[in-house]
Amino acid sequence: MPSYAVLLRGVNVGGKTIAMADLRALLSDLGFDAVRTHLRSGNAVFRTADTPPGELAARIETALTERLGMDVRCLVRTRDEMNAVIAGDPLAGVADNGSRRMALFLSADPDPALKAAHDPTALDPERIHLGRRVIYQWCPDGFLQAPDVSAFVMKHWKLVVTGRNWNTVTKLAALLDAG
Repeated sequence: MPSYAVLLRGVNVGGKTIAMADLRALLSDLGFDAVRTHLRSGNAVFRTADTPPGELAARIETALTERLGMDVRCLVRTRDEMNAVIAGDPLAGVADNGSRRMALFLSADPDPALKAAHDPTALDPERIHLGRRVIYQWCPDGFLQAPDVSAFVMKHWKLVVTGRNWNTVTKLAALLDAG
């Protein structure tokens, strides 16, 4: 069975609270196997039959609404997709502090016209790089001092964005690889 990572957007910050035990139970009730959570920020990995990630995200979002009364967007990535994010990291070797590096996961590829008209790399060309359905950001002075790429992308590209620091990205990939 394939392994997947689910990334909930905006939970356990700003008033949307979900216990990780409740998230694990919800995912298990959906029929997913080997469910594990990481940290308290809406990260989980699981195994299930080969299913498109978008379909899994929709099922999880519906369950969160129906069972917990929470309107939470989520993104799902396969093990191969998470490993591709790591392999494609343009900041590898340049920015070595994983707690100050972000991977901003996108719900879809941006529309080419919107991408051309509103380029988030212009906010900080040396520290923001585009990948496939991910934006890499180096924040050497901390996240609060860095440009808010998520808000920029949501406003101009009309996509759902959820960010994870690099330490979390690599840990989720390791959990996926462990299966």
